[in-house]
Amino acid sequence: MFQLIATEKKARRARFETPHGVIQTPAFMNVATCGAIKGAVSAADLHDALKTQVMLCNTYHLHVRPGDELVRAMGGLHKFTGWQGPILTDSGGFQVFSLAKLRNIKEEGVTFASHVNGRRIFMGPEESMKIQSNLGSTIAMAFDECVENPAPEDYAAAACGRTYRWLLRCRDELLRLNALPETRNPRQMLFGINQGCTYDALRAEHMLQIAELHLDGYAIGGLAVGEPKEEMYRVISVVEPLMPREKPRYLMGVGTPGNILEAVRLGVDLFDCVMPSRNARHGHLNTWEGIINLNNQKHERADAPIDSSCGCPTCARYSRAYLRHLLKAGEMLGLRLCVMHNLWFYNTLMERIRSAIEASEFAPFHARYIDLLDQRI
Repeated sequence: MFQLIATEKKARRARFETPHGVIQTPAFMNVATCGAIKGAVSAADLHDALKTQVMLCNTYHLHVRPGDELVRAMGGLHKFTGWQGPILTDSGGFQVFSLAKLRNIKEEGVTFASHVNGRRIFMGPEESMKIQSNLGSTIAMAFDECVENPAPEDYAAAACGRTYRWLLRCRDELLRLNALPETRNPRQMLFGINQGCTYDALRAEHMLQIAELHLDGYAIGGLAVGEPKEEMYRVISVVEPLMPREKPRYLMGVGTPGNILEAVRLGVDLFDCVMPSRNARHGHLNTWEGIINLNNQKHERADAPIDSSCGCPTCARYSRAYLRHLLKAGEMLGLRLCVMHNLWFYNTLMERIRSAIEASEFAPFHARYIDLLDQRI
């Protein structure tokens, strides 16, 4: 299921086989929260033009709208969205704890108000697994308690304990659901999530606990939420040696190209972040020389593409001047073309990282781009 092809120190190049296709890692998962990339980018665009391997959708948002039962009735996420490759569904835990203004956390689960219409919703491990089973995703994420960072150590410890107990319930419920004859994806996989804020001892203890469960993969959660990047890297360094070597490792919600390069160096395989599409919609575009801001006046008459070395559909056809005009005019086409460029860039970055590891040249690649790609031009 997960085969290491090459390593360079801790950096890993692997082949991850799933029920919906092979993922070449390290890989970036493009975020389609509600079943679509914001910016009018379709599943066909992701597959045909942008070199996407994995689409990530969100359990909470799809449960609220249009409803996971409806998605199930429509054939599951793959048929509903038209994307036939691997899909990872986030458990909804982060959204419950970040969007819900009023919530009540108990051992059974969390009661909270929908951010759309205020409807009271209860979600626990079993409910999250049922929703993800209805969606029919390739990989389901365990329901966890996301804690504010920083948080008092005693509360973080209690949340780790609850997250572990919830993980046991997620595992048992998904096994039950996968055995049902009417299940959309009877081979749905489960990833557990490591928590513990920035407390090294909590992180290590929790990772050792969940590693014993022999899950399909393991994620590091609760980071990239405002803490200094040095703290994030330190936590990864604490957790990584305790993560099963033969299973994929996923750093949730990360991040910038520099963050990705450093996390790959530390042994991470999978990433996701809304940053490339969100930034693109505001005219902030990635290039191999750094980040440009199309809103700047200097691009008003620029006949050059976003990046002359880029092979994306946007750079092949359109100038910075035209793209800037579209954004200023509020034209949807501008958002679409800019998002396509940034997603291509991220997927190409991962492609080049994989090639560098295979060639034992990741160290110089990392050194060249770690700061360059995150700098603003």
